[in-house]
Amino acid sequence: MPMPNPKPPKLLLPDWARRPRGRALVAVSGGIDSVVLLHALLASSWGDRLVVCHLDHRLRGRASTSDATFVRRLATRLGLDHAIERTDVRGLAREQRISIEAAGRTARHALFARACGRFRTRRVFLAHHADDQAETVLLHLCRGSATLRGMAARSALRAGDRQLTLLRPLLSIRRAEIEAYAAAHRLRHRTDTSNRSPDHTRNRLRLELLPLLCEIFGRDVSPAIARAADIAADDSALLDSLLDTVPYTASRLPAQALRSLPTALARRAVHRWLAIRGVPDLGFAEVERTLSLLAPGGPAKVNLPGDLHVRRRAGELFIERPP
Repeated sequence: MPMPNPKPPKLLLPDWARRPRGRALVAVSGGIDSVVLLHALLASSWGDRLVVCHLDHRLRGRASTSDATFVRRLATRLGLDHAIERTDVRGLAREQRISIEAAGRTARHALFARACGRFRTRRVFLAHHADDQAETVLLHLCRGSATLRGMAARSALRAGDRQLTLLRPLLSIRRAEIEAYAAAHRLRHRTDTSNRSPDHTRNRLRLELLPLLCEIFGRDVSPAIARAADIAADDSALLDSLLDTVPYTASRLPAQALRSLPTALARRAVHRWLAIRGVPDLGFAEVERTLSLLAPGGPAKVNLPGDLHVRRRAGELFIERPP
């Protein structure tokens, strides 16, 4: 008697990701993670409420163009609206004096803002998963970041004049589950060969450091790292709630209010303010340079990435941008 074919596996998305309300963007690179996310959302009754969003960074020549073509054809085949654009990310990095990574992030956020305006939504689905979370925490730790928080399942993003909500429903799902889902559903996707290049720090974390840590401890360490990120996020939320008394505006930060805070809260206040002001490549060093403006006899101006400067004048800190 022939055995019945097993049903293809499902991805258990959070409840909030399985209840369609209005429209939403879904960022699709063409890689396995984002293609699986799109398929799983469609299986959760999102239907034509989804808008496929893709940015060709023009960093990999014909491969980048082929990725954009693949995503456009996928959206068309599924009957979905799409927002697909090209940006010279390398040129943007030179122009703004920031890293390629920061320039790519800036360009993607700008696309999200334009597409959300066009399709009248504020929500953007992203395909980050549990293994990405572990890499992100290690990256923050090794770069001396001002925070060890990983990515949040839901977070706010200010892009231009728009307030967006970033949604990561795969954040508790391992890469192996995503690969099994794609294989079972026979999902075609693109392979970015640059993901195996040792020239990129994140790639070496994924391909060399994480396997080495697993070997040293004799177990898979990614869940433990992700759990540490969850704990740090809870602690961070509590500390953030203590900053509500700091009377700063989006453009200015009062020096006296910062001086009255414990160092941990002052660092957090500065980091949050600089992030709101859109400072790229933001980490511990940028926060400490800004805090040096508060010291007696300290400088009145410090440099930040992106050709930006923070100045102290009349008891307030503010950011100067290039003309």
